Amino acid sequence: MHIVLVDIHVKPGAVESFRTLTLENARSSIQEPGILRFDVLQQAEDPAHFILYEAYRQVEDQAKHRETHHYQTWKEAVADMMSEPRVGTRYTNLFPPDEDW
Repeated sequence: MHIVLVDIHVKPGAVESFRTLTLENARSSIQEPGILRFDVLQQAEDPAHFILYEAYRQVEDQAKHRETHHYQTWKEAVADMMSEPRVGTRYTNLFPPDEDW
């Protein structure tokens, strides 16, 4: 399993638009065969801070995700809403074992 946490800080006036567009992207993303989870988290204390938790079956599935129309549309639509560049950090799953998925 290949996991990516994407840390995103949004401009205060763009939070609701960003949230709407990101949820739309997530609904499409979770339909991809290589994606196991696609969670959108919004920080309680700072509503302009989001984390995307993306769990892929394989590393290659992240690359396939980035080629989809819905991802490209989202990426372009939210680019100016971010107060700083988003940061993706990759992880390897240790538990539960992959066979549990």
